Amino acid sequence: MPQTLGGMDVDRLERSCSLGSDSIRFGPSADGIERAEVHLAACAFEPHRHDTYAIGITTAGVQTFRYRGSRRVCLPGQLHVLHPDELHDGAAGTDEGFAYRILYIPPDLVRDALGGAELPFVADPVQEPIPATRRIASLLIDFDEPINELTSVEIAAAVADSLVSLSGKARHRQARIDFASVQLVREYLTVHACEPTPASTLEQVAGIDRFTIARHFRWAFGTSPDRYRTLRRLAVARAAIEGGRSLARTAAEAGFADQSHMTRQFKRTYGLTPGRWMALTTAAS
Repeated sequence: MPQTLGGMDVDRLERSCSLGSDSIRFGPSADGIERAEVHLAACAFEPHRHDTYAIGITTAGVQTFRYRGSRRVCLPGQLHVLHPDELHDGAAGTDEGFAYRILYIPPDLVRDALGGAELPFVADPVQEPIPATRRIASLLIDFDEPINELTSVEIAAAVADSLVSLSGKARHRQARIDFASVQLVREYLTVHACEPTPASTLEQVAGIDRFTIARHFRWAFGTSPDRYRTLRRLAVARAAIEGGRSLARTAAEAGFADQSHMTRQFKRTYGLTPGRWMALTTAAS
């Protein structure tokens, strides 16, 4: 089966490409959410449409694209927001080429995160790095991490809120955080950190819907339910490593997808790989 970019066949998009240094790399996908990392110089995307929102950040070079009747330019750090079924192309603005990371998310997930409200429309497809865009950009940092159900909910809520903000129709944040409900979620995740936890389970624990959980949990604790669970897993893993347990067994018992998944998260949190941590703690004992 051909790989797709937001519902479009990559082979069809690459007809004008030469090999060279041009590349498209995909991160793990789930629930209709896709992520890609693209480097283009000789290649140019012909006019095409996606059936998803396509939200990316230029990471290098100058990106140009025609969208809604105008030629646009997107520079490093800027976000580009393309709506479903909007015709656009894409090419390098200079001979050096350009690179970007992009997130494709189905409109029905955005609508669900907005409680069934009308889909927001962002008139200007190129956005500067402001709080509303940084939230989306942060979703593309952990490009190679798996997308689990809690991650999917967090992505949908973050994209929906950012799109509403960028559309100029700010969504009113509730005056009070439902702290009692998200505290129950936090307690559950602490006890069951090493287990897979469906969003439906957290809904039962909290008595509120999954998107409200995602928003209120972040407002209350400064992080997402999924990240909080990851940190609890890392605490379990660190204790096991310091106790001499093997890395492969530790990763499995702590609830990570595999040892490399644990290693990436461990290094991102503690600044060292698990192997290096084990060596240093062993040397100190």
